[in-house]
Amino acid sequence: MKIDFIKSRFMYYGFALFLVILSIGAYLTLPLNLGIDMTGGVQAEYDYTAGQVDIGTIKTMVDEAKKDIVYNTTEVVNNVNVYKISGEDKFVVEAGFSRLSGISDKDFEGLKTKFKDDITGRFASLSSVKVTMSRYINIGESFGDYIKKTAYMTLALVIIAISLYIAYAFRGSIEGFTSFSFASVTAISLFHDLVIAFGLYIIASYFFPEFKIDTFFITAMLTVLGYSINDTIVVMDRIRSNLRLPENKKKDFGTVINNSVNETMTRSIYTSSTIFIVLIAMFFFGPDSIRGFILALLFGTVVGAYSSIAIAAPILYDISGKKN
Repeated sequence: MKIDFIKSRFMYYGFALFLVILSIGAYLTLPLNLGIDMTGGVQAEYDYTAGQVDIGTIKTMVDEAKKDIVYNTTEVVNNVNVYKISGEDKFVVEAGFSRLSGISDKDFEGLKTKFKDDITGRFASLSSVKVTMSRYINIGESFGDYIKKTAYMTLALVIIAISLYIAYAFRGSIEGFTSFSFASVTAISLFHDLVIAFGLYIIASYFFPEFKIDTFFITAMLTVLGYSINDTIVVMDRIRSNLRLPENKKKDFGTVINNSVNETMTRSIYTSSTIFIVLIAMFFFGPDSIRGFILALLFGTVVGAYSSIAIAAPILYDISGKKN
């Protein structure tokens, strides 16, 4: 059964607009659950031997140590994350630090060292397992500021670069049809996918603090853009190919678009479903350290499949000026 995407396009637009508004609203109203590479902090990796470690016990110890790291009676550690490394006898402790007003660099670094020494001493007191620190990383506040400032710029430049490449790749492919129509559709579709995936992740991280906005999340957003454009190009290329066919020269443009989308829809759904199943398996059975990355990809996969099928082609119909 063929679906008339052109006739129902305003319903699809409305749903997409609702999700975009919801996502922007979440960004403006909800607190961002930033990881330590965005705020600055410490990351310590520990090896354990002669037994099994209970992450719940480790988390309790870290929470107790967190309360002791204060500056003028104010806690400096704003969040902690503890997780095991899958397949290895190791666990990681991450702690974000807030730079309070009036605190000097020396005192601030001293509090980080105190926190590291405190939790290491607490772990050494465990009688059932031997714990030793194997790696320690101190992430400066300036690095976090740099990541935050460049993340938005990087994502915007990627969308612009991909759109310009589409304009170049589709140039002169159809007589009387400007390639910038395809480029505009690409930019709108990618913006739609990025904003909604971002917003849904912000909402998820608000209710589940273990999902941080960090460099893994930025990498996931770039991956979403790469996946989404791949699916959108398949649809756009089929539209271009069908417009070149002699039997379609006198057909309504909307009919050609509907036929093209329906011809590629099965491929898009099968591809997205396969990726979705793999990501679900990785989310529940993979390492805890990449669950946030996987969740962002899950959102991007679903939203990207929707935009490629129900948003990109109808927008091409509306902005191209080729109704006949």
